[in-house]
Amino acid sequence: MAGSGKAHLRPRDEVLLRVEDLVVEFPAGRGRTVSAVAGVSFDVARGETLGIVGESGCGKSSAARALVQLPRPRSGSVRLEDQELTTLRGEALRRTRRRLQMIFQDPISSLNPRRRVRDIVGEGPRVWNLPGDRVDEVLEAVGLDPATAAVRRPHEFSGGQCQRVSIARALILEPEVVICDEPVSALDVSVQAQILGLLEDLKDRYRLTLVFIAHDLAVVKNVSDRILVMYLGKVCELAPSAELIGRPAHPYTRALIASIPDGGLDLPPADTLISGEPPSPVEPPSGCRFRTRCPRARERCAAEEPQIRRVGQDHWLACHFPDLTTTD
Repeated sequence: MAGSGKAHLRPRDEVLLRVEDLVVEFPAGRGRTVSAVAGVSFDVARGETLGIVGESGCGKSSAARALVQLPRPRSGSVRLEDQELTTLRGEALRRTRRRLQMIFQDPISSLNPRRRVRDIVGEGPRVWNLPGDRVDEVLEAVGLDPATAAVRRPHEFSGGQCQRVSIARALILEPEVVICDEPVSALDVSVQAQILGLLEDLKDRYRLTLVFIAHDLAVVKNVSDRILVMYLGKVCELAPSAELIGRPAHPYTRALIASIPDGGLDLPPADTLISGEPPSPVEPPSGCRFRTRCPRARERCAAEEPQIRRVGQDHWLACHFPDLTTTD
């Protein structure tokens, strides 16, 4: 996995959001810590969708929440244009959060069950003393009828409808960046497609920049301009969506793609590309964190952590022994 290498980052004046050497840790008892995010760097250009994908526990949601300083990272930098978010406190941070909004994984539990939809969506404008006349507009934008939906409570909606309410709540403050933390993983497949299509439409309509988190690469590839693959708190590969899906170079990325039905590549079965369970983030392996499950691992993988390097046009990965032969 990648160390603190930042060669893949674009110049600051070309991106809206830039994350450098992000570290997020949580206490695990008995003086131990969970290394959820360990030196991750990435950036997102204005109007772009960056997909972040990996197995459960890889740190993608922890990284997403750290962008809005919930929780604050242990170290690293999160810059929104010229503002360093990690140094902001109090009112300054509160005001900056209007520019970044979040859509959470569980659409039902993220909504207050005692409040009506009009109050849920309109809470942001009330807090900021803004006109509340856009509630009907954003409800219509997400595909809900304001006349009937606004007076109902979350328990009266399906999961997909609740997620539409969550999206409306995020949009009403006119953010520049929306962080989507596995927004469709709790939904039925048919509803997933509707929500993904809705996010694409809203991105164009409101000129949004998206960070899209998911564990399903089949979902991420359809909505992302670039895809970042994470494993156990580290970056292992980054490339434009079509490049990553068509020419995966990291063994872990190849295993993820091989697990997609009709993935389009002639890859061995996924269980031959990856084995076993992820190691504990409390005691991660030395060197490359993927080496304990990697069929290409050598002695160097245990002794030396691979640094991120370019292997193609805007294609980066951290692996000592990548497979660069894959073709469509």
